Amino acid sequence: MVDITTTYAGLKLKNPIIAASSGLTATLEKVQKLVDNGVGAIVLKSLFEEQIEMQGASMMETSDYPEAADYIAEYVKSEEIAKYLELIKNIKSACDVPVIASINCFRADAWTDFAKNIESAGADAIELNVMRLETDLFAASDNFESQYIDIVKGIASQVKIPVTVKLSSHISNIPALIDKLRAAGAKGVVLFNRSYRTDVNIENECLTSGKIFTTEADLHDSLRYIGLTSAVVKKISYCASTGVHSAEAAIKAILVGADAVQMCSAIYKEGPEVIGKVLKGIEEWMQRKGYQTVEEFRGRLNASDIKSATMFERMQFMKYFSKSK
Repeated sequence: MVDITTTYAGLKLKNPIIAASSGLTATLEKVQKLVDNGVGAIVLKSLFEEQIEMQGASMMETSDYPEAADYIAEYVKSEEIAKYLELIKNIKSACDVPVIASINCFRADAWTDFAKNIESAGADAIELNVMRLETDLFAASDNFESQYIDIVKGIASQVKIPVTVKLSSHISNIPALIDKLRAAGAKGVVLFNRSYRTDVNIENECLTSGKIFTTEADLHDSLRYIGLTSAVVKKISYCASTGVHSAEAAIKAILVGADAVQMCSAIYKEGPEVIGKVLKGIEEWMQRKGYQTVEEFRGRLNASDIKSATMFERMQFMKYFSKSK
């Protein structure tokens, strides 16, 4: 019998599969189905700072009392936060897996008090989802990274539970930022967030949304950067996200240094039952390979030796195509 337990950001998980933040983790009923199918932890559906502000602005547009703007904005925020805290309490009382709260934020000072409430409600960790595309021509190149660090510092200093960060792949030097986040108090990073996909409808000549769900082909960036960074930035946990659809994908991520993986699209497509299939596949592979624990093979293929580092750092196709003529 193999042992598939793991540790992510200081949390003990019965297996490496984490349900990613999405509509799948928005209610107790949905979370219970994931737990019943064996998930190791869940990340609650994100509370969006921008969405709360938009709701407040919408209410102010219909108000005859503009001077009540601050009150309305605070009321909306308080109501949304109260619902979120109640969800945490309900899930913690009904489920026996770690519950990670998720905040989608873009300012350093907006959520520090809320983080304390999250901790008091019983959440086991907080995942910060700081996703923003910088388009200001005059913005300093390091402003965006400083924003990440300031948010982590502000929230990590207020709570005792682990703080993790879900990163975008659109960052210039990911290993350097992860090292700074570690120094700022982050206990784990998730690579990577899936951004909104922009597409074009050529018949209607308008912008539209691209494909929402991932495929297993989307895993490659996560493998590259976890493999590179886990070899040089220690004392922080790594979680692979975007493209984890099978046991094979989860095993790949762990081999390059991931402590856990997040699943979302595969669960939407195949239902919560896919979690059990993935877990069974991991166990069968471990038995075939003679591994007794996840720790025995975690990071075996990361960039800690020159040969592996060269493979992870390769960006050009020249060598591949020169052999494929």
